[in-house]
Amino acid sequence: MKILFVSLGCDKNLVDSERMLGMLAEKGFTFTDDENQADIVVVNTCCFIGDAKEESINTLLQMSQLKEEGRIQVLIAAGCLAQRYREEIQKEIPQVDAVIGTMAIADIADAVEKALGGKARNYYEDINAKPVAGGKRVVTTGGHFAYLKIAEGCDKHCTYCIIPKVRGSYRSIPMESLLKEAEQLAEEGVKELILVAQETTLYGVDLYGKKTLPTLLERLAEIDGISWIRLLYCYPEEITDELVQVIATQPKVCHYLDIPIQHASDSILRRMGRKTSKKELEGQIKKLREKIPDICLRTTLISGFPGETQEDFEELYRFVNEMEFDRLGVFAYSQEEDTPAAVMPDQVEESVKEARRDELMELQQEIAFEKAEAMVGRILTVMIEGKVADEDVYVGRTYKDAPGVDGYLFVNTSASLMTGDFVKVQVTGSNEYDLIGEIYHA
Repeated sequence: MKILFVSLGCDKNLVDSERMLGMLAEKGFTFTDDENQADIVVVNTCCFIGDAKEESINTLLQMSQLKEEGRIQVLIAAGCLAQRYREEIQKEIPQVDAVIGTMAIADIADAVEKALGGKARNYYEDINAKPVAGGKRVVTTGGHFAYLKIAEGCDKHCTYCIIPKVRGSYRSIPMESLLKEAEQLAEEGVKELILVAQETTLYGVDLYGKKTLPTLLERLAEIDGISWIRLLYCYPEEITDELVQVIATQPKVCHYLDIPIQHASDSILRRMGRKTSKKELEGQIKKLREKIPDICLRTTLISGFPGETQEDFEELYRFVNEMEFDRLGVFAYSQEEDTPAAVMPDQVEESVKEARRDELMELQQEIAFEKAEAMVGRILTVMIEGKVADEDVYVGRTYKDAPGVDGYLFVNTSASLMTGDFVKVQVTGSNEYDLIGEIYHA
């Protein structure tokens, strides 16, 4: 029996998908990426913002049509949308055989086997259950990099976010379990570990009584075969001097931080339930750049949050202009039901949200293009991602580039390189967000 697995949403969801693939592989199932060859389809859904919800629903409807036509035997919905809207899914999409909640992914093989046997049922655990960790994973990222999910859930309760209601409170995965998983990934050829959680900076507080991300980074760096360790989703108020010191001094830890700040107007930050002020954000960014001069800072913003005035937006615009982030993404605010922000007064019109988002992205584009031009002449270590067909050009990433969200460095060379190779490259030019270079010979 062949399974088509569709993983939607964030990289944390992708780790859950890879765990489920591992569990199914151990039961003897094989996989396909062609819906015409599939007997079973599993959709790991997302519901973080409106667009993600829509994509998940549309995918389930598309796959339910295949079942209706008799082209597949079993359809299973898993993940955040399945957790949040389980009753609606069962009612509106009866072709779905089983719904698996966010904390019940260990039941995936049982769900498939029961559905095949005509005894389909749904699976849920308490959203605050112990996180699923360890076991075989089928890495779907190409094998040279992998995400390592270090915690589940979130305690921040930002007013726009539904995650605590579908993923529960913050629960760290024990360090020994993470180290064992990282060793297995390294043995399989993974060279870059990308640490993810809803918030990585609070790692260990619930288990060890203090923030132990710096210790985890040091222990991961001891693993043979791992060359890069990258940190995503570090809340600015939780970044400690100890963490900055480890990033600055541990050679394997990339000088790269993803710091979701969401806004820079104090009034909007308070309405969002964020824990930082504009002044504190400026101070944290300044300190990071002083301690780690070549650090690459990525952030995300929300435009058009309820109550955002033109003055609030202009303050945010000036902040982006002054801070000059290396990488920046902007989302137009998505009004999510069951969140405090959804019922706040002064909701902003969709057209205004989108216009403000576009204005911020145009500004960031100028900043990013200038920063790319300024890289010309630099010598950088590059991880090869693949080759451009029929050309002597390879695609790579630098320490400044997280996969899927940042840019690339295109390497002109006739040398024979493999995906996952590290090479020294001298930057010779830039093309918008991307860099161009040649192999550096000292």
